[in-house]
Amino acid sequence: MITQQRKLDSGFGAHSTADDVLAGVDLTGTTALVTGGYSGLGLAATHALVRAGAHVVVPARRPETAEAALHGTPGTEVHALDLADQDSVHGFSDGFLRTGRSLDILINGAGVMACPQTRVGPGWEAHFAVNHLGHFALTHRLRPAFAPGARVVAVASSGHFLSDIRWDDLHFRTGYDRWLAYAQSKTANALFALHLDRLGADHGLHAFAVHPGSILTPLQRHIPRAEWLAQGWVTPGGAPADGFKTPEQGAATAVWAATSPLLDGHGGAYCQDCDIAEPATTDDMLTGGVKPWAVDPAAAARLWDLSCELTGLDAF
Repeated sequence: MITQQRKLDSGFGAHSTADDVLAGVDLTGTTALVTGGYSGLGLAATHALVRAGAHVVVPARRPETAEAALHGTPGTEVHALDLADQDSVHGFSDGFLRTGRSLDILINGAGVMACPQTRVGPGWEAHFAVNHLGHFALTHRLRPAFAPGARVVAVASSGHFLSDIRWDDLHFRTGYDRWLAYAQSKTANALFALHLDRLGADHGLHAFAVHPGSILTPLQRHIPRAEWLAQGWVTPGGAPADGFKTPEQGAATAVWAATSPLLDGHGGAYCQDCDIAEPATTDDMLTGGVKPWAVDPAAAARLWDLSCELTGLDAF
């Protein structure tokens, strides 16, 4: 069954924080894994999940940085993982499986944005490789650990407005554009969640894609500050522009998608502002919503098959 992109009136909104949506939620005894869980909205999600009682595993490309960011945070553990390196994904996943623990929540939140043209692995474009294929492989490798009722959350973006999947040139062999590369990877995140839910639903596994909103975090590290001003992201004084969220607000939709009983029966949905997003009616990314190419079941199945071919994985 394909979920309709229609609001549920969750009672939360753009200004809700991760703590707000987890108020009264008891996650004691659950295990969550948050990629990127030591910086920006990922760190905010980790803190909120821990406060709700979850134990949070934080894989990190820079373990020392993650350890420092999470110093003094009980209920967390850090392990090395480089999403750009399929061998690293394999090694991390095998290590987790050896512990025998089950996994209740997987938030695939780490990523890169608008970086210079970079190739990793067998020549894959970095945005597609890290934001999509790295998380695709991680989810496949961790399949044996998913508990009944587990949820996978793919952190997408309204950036998907800028590009469908470039089926004829996934890796930008010609005409590299850093924003289109980022956009394609965010469309891929949404399509991944859609098809994962379709395949996992009969086994009690559900998946959702989320647009966290506009937040200034280290994700923008490749973008010069002058461009922040030119894009209208900040005021001339350097403060976030109106409409931008705090990291705590940015983390809210991901933890809501990971835990809310309102989403039972709505697997595969693309969410924003702690609710299911409506279809986009304009090209204004700040208005939000979801473009049709990011919720297309046929495209999701096609991307899934292609990703299986590229990674050599097919656990579902």
